[in-house]
Formats: sequence, C-alpha cells, structure tokens
Amino acid sequence: MLTHAFEDFFHYLQIEKGLSDNTLSSYKRDLKNYMNYIDKVTNKASWDTVTRNDIVGFLYLLKDSGKSSSTISRHVSSIRSFHQFLIREQIAELDPSLHIETPKKARQLPDVLSMKDVEKLLMIHGDNPLAIRNKAMLELLYATGLRVSELITLNVSDLHLTMGFVQCLGKGSKERIVPLGNVANKAVEDYLQQARRVLTKKNLDDNVLFVNQHGRPLTRQGFWKILKGIAKNANIKKSITPHTLRHSFATHLLENGADLRVVQEMLGHVDISTTQIYTHVTKARLKDVYKSYHPRA
Repeated sequence: MLTHAFEDFFHYLQIEKGLSDNTLSSYKRDLKNYMNYIDKVTNKASWDTVTRNDIVGFLYLLKDSGKSSSTISRHVSSIRSFHQFLIREQIAELDPSLHIETPKKARQLPDVLSMKDVEKLLMIHGDNPLAIRNKAMLELLYATGLRVSELITLNVSDLHLTMGFVQCLGKGSKERIVPLGNVANKAVEDYLQQARRVLTKKNLDDNVLFVNQHGRPLTRQGFWKILKGIAKNANIKKSITPHTLRHSFATHLLENGADLRVVQEMLGHVDISTTQIYTHVTKARLKDVYKSYHPRA
C-alpha cells in the first residue's frame, strides 16, 4: 500500500508535472527515507493512518543525524507535496503535514573571489583552441554573471558583439539581455575566429557556442572539470565552484557603486531580496578591510 502510492506519485510528477530528472531524483531520495521511516519505525500499514507526530519524529531523526536546515526544509517540502497528492487521489483523507513548520534556512553568504584572484584566474595563456575557448568562457562568465547552465546553452546567434551584449534564456525560460565588456567581447571574438572552427571540425551547422574537444556541446560536468583545472594552475587556494564567478561579478559591481536594481536585472533575479545577499557580502568585506587597515580597529 505504501509503495504503491509512492510509485503513483512519481508517475504523476514525471508525466503530468513534467519535472526534470534532477528534481525527480531529489524527491525520490527524500521520500524514500520518509517511507522507510513510516514503514519500519512507525509500522503504519497505510498513509491514511500517518499522523503529524510521525512526521515530526522523522524530522527530528534527520536533525539528530546532523542534517542541515536546508536539507530538512527540502524534506518538508517533498513530504507536503506527497501528502497533498494522496488527498487529491483520495488515497488519504487528512494531510498530517499541514501545520508542520519549515526550519529557517541559515543565510549563507556566497563565496566571492578577490579582484586579484579573478585576475589570476583569467590569465589564461596559450594559442591552442582549448586555451582560447577557456579564456572566452571565463571572461564571458565574469563579464555577464551568467549561470553556467546559461553559458553552455548559448548559441552563436545569441551574441551581438558589435552592439556589445549577449542574449540568454534564464530560469523559467525568461529571456534577458546582458552587456558585454570590451575584454570579454574580444576574447569571444578570438574564439569564434581562431578556435571554434577547429573544435567543431569545420562543421559549423551546429549553432551551439561553446563545444568540447570532440566538437560536441559542453556539459556542466565538463565545464566544472575545466574550471577546477584552471583554478589549480592559477594557484588559487580558495574553493571555486561554477557559480563563484557569478557571485564575484555581482559583488564587484556593487562594491564599485552599481545600482542594486541594475544588478538584479543582469542576474535575472525575479525577487530583489535574492540580489540583496550581495550587499551583505560587500558589508562583510568592508569590515575585513577596516579591521586590516584602520590603526584603531
């Protein structure tokens, strides 16, 4: 009974809701833990007999095992969606997750590179096609604040180099236009003229902008591997993720006086509160500078 409803729910998420494989995997991981708890710890025979206390017990178990607030919040969200599905399908009459409180997520400041580290990271030498491509990708990321998923899905037709901007499709298929600085513009132009033709084996029918050494579109994993290699060669000690250049782009703009609304627009944030986290980063950095250089700090 428990497993049957579980399978029906995932069929609903995949077929009717059309969720991505990554989102489905996340739901499955969370709800498998939950189902095992209900089945083996509470010994409930049906979902209709599950109570609020059962869910609270499961969440306490997650907390005691050292799970973070964000992980527990994600479990709560998955559990709520599942129980709402059970009511909609008339598998259960009551929703025991209705008044479960979601733990507050700890506000984590994003990792940001210093200007010096950015310069080191972007100092990519070499005239081989891969080096030229890598230079273009990183310069473009830092110049525009694009997400990596947006970068690897860019088409050549999305570039408007003579006018100095790039057009991209962000979350929720929302299109936005982001200015492109002179340095990034030159790096991308060099890639188009000197490297892309070689990497695509002269097969330029494919409109994808950045390709791997086999001429196929880059993947997130492929980009991540490239970035780690470049960071290691640049001797950057700070941990770098594909999102680090996006964070650095936003922070450095604000530090140099950019308007928050403009940065929000360039990042493609729907809610300005998402962008405001970067103001906390700049304040934190100001405190560090003050403590380091003021004689009476």
